[in-house]
Amino acid sequence: MKSKIIKNPKALLVSFLIVIAVSVFGSFFTDTTGWYQSVKPDITPPGYIFPIVWTILYFLIALSIYFSWINAKNKERESLKLWFSTNLLANALWSLIFFKLHLSLLAFIDILIILISSQILIKLTWKINKFSACLLLPYAIWLIFAALLNFLIVIS
Repeated sequence: MKSKIIKNPKALLVSFLIVIAVSVFGSFFTDTTGWYQSVKPDITPPGYIFPIVWTILYFLIALSIYFSWINAKNKERESLKLWFSTNLLANALWSLIFFKLHLSLLAFIDILIILISSQILIKLTWKINKFSACLLLPYAIWLIFAALLNFLIVIS
């Protein structure tokens, strides 16, 4: 019996490859030693938390891309491409801006773009596939916390 979840294995693979590419790109610039240790806020979780959280979030984002894509009408797919691309590009650039360039204010602006685009994605995917939208909720919640950490660095 064919699985009802995996209607389109190619779309599932592409969804994960896109998210993996974003993750790998960001990881090239993530350095939690040196400069970061001197600026991180006291409420920052232990370092081992971040890779665990981001792995889960990237997995959920990939699934959201997949479920929204396979359930979207052709005209909805253009909006999905635009907003997931905007979100993931800003996501990938954040590590470069923050960790490599040490531009915490620009990184904060970038994380606001990520947060706003995630909210737009939740609204957009809700109309297409409610499960897909729900998969993005942990991401949005984490982004609020990450934006707070970034903001505390900006004002320190």
